[in-house]
Amino acid sequence: MRKALYMFGILDDSDLEWLSKSGSTRFLEAGKTIITQGEPVGSLFIVLNGELQVYSEEIEIARLQSGEIVGEISFVDSRPPLASVKAVVDSSVFAINAELIRGKLAKDTSFASRFYRAVAIFLADRLRVTTSRFGYGRADQDSVEDTDPDELHPELLEAIDLAATRFDKLLRRISAHTAG
Repeated sequence: MRKALYMFGILDDSDLEWLSKSGSTRFLEAGKTIITQGEPVGSLFIVLNGELQVYSEEIEIARLQSGEIVGEISFVDSRPPLASVKAVVDSSVFAINAELIRGKLAKDTSFASRFYRAVAIFLADRLRVTTSRFGYGRADQDSVEDTDPDELHPELLEAIDLAATRFDKLLRRISAHTAG
């Protein structure tokens, strides 16, 4: 859920309204692959429920649950993904076409600023967590770590309640659009 909190803490209500109207919910049966290593990714995904597995060459890299964002690295750098992603159990994702988002980013600089800041923050968080697990550089370099990689920065803590409320609101909007 943490990645979505970054996103929804930075985007505003009109951004979330646009996202909810621009995407669609996809049901994934257990075992269904939504991102294939080496193949272009046409959408950005938000995990609504269930569990997804990120893997490369049959080695599990991560498990993703509600609120996680998938496909953002390929969205940012336009290169094929280095890993595949599949549903571990029956799951639902919210998919937003990458070209549609790029069009919105090109036309709406305020949205672009908020969107890219959110993506930068959660990619930085992912890099910190990965670095803390696997190391980086000299062996003694990691021993001077002064913060816990799982601890949120105080600036982000202020937006957590708002982000959780916005994520819930997005889920309700998606449900309303699908039901209507």
